[in-house]
Amino acid sequence: MIIQFVELLKGLPKEWIVLIASAIPVIEVRGSIPLGMMYFKMPALNAILLSILGSSLIALPLFWFLNTMTVHLRKINAFDKFFEWLFARTRAKSKMIEDLELIGLTLFIAVPLPGTGVWTGVIAAYLLGLRWLPTFFAASVGTSLASIAVWAATAGLIKLFF
Repeated sequence: MIIQFVELLKGLPKEWIVLIASAIPVIEVRGSIPLGMMYFKMPALNAILLSILGSSLIALPLFWFLNTMTVHLRKINAFDKFFEWLFARTRAKSKMIEDLELIGLTLFIAVPLPGTGVWTGVIAAYLLGLRWLPTFFAASVGTSLASIAVWAATAGLIKLFF
């Protein structure tokens, strides 16, 4: 999947590809850091900083979109079904965020596993009524922590196989 993504963006500087990859759901820092370090042979610090930046910055437009557009889009049956599915899935995973609010949100985003991350965390924050600025800071700290874990795993793989 990531290689097809890279092929799609062929011609862009590798830094832009890593930045964009980190802002895409499912990929986020879990995929963008290994992409930068292993595929593009970037220094670890560059891959990490670009990944944190891309992953953190997507929180602002995502929160705005959820806050502004979902009300309008839910009037369309197909979008309503999509948001119903998305919100039900997110609610099922957001117990820790509901209990611990911003600390829970930060920890949830910090776990670099599928189904966690900035996208799911911001959706949960929106559904739980958290404000956008604290959500942005929690997302930034959480994705920074996740980046450290992903960097450590990627560095270990590089040493193991290369």
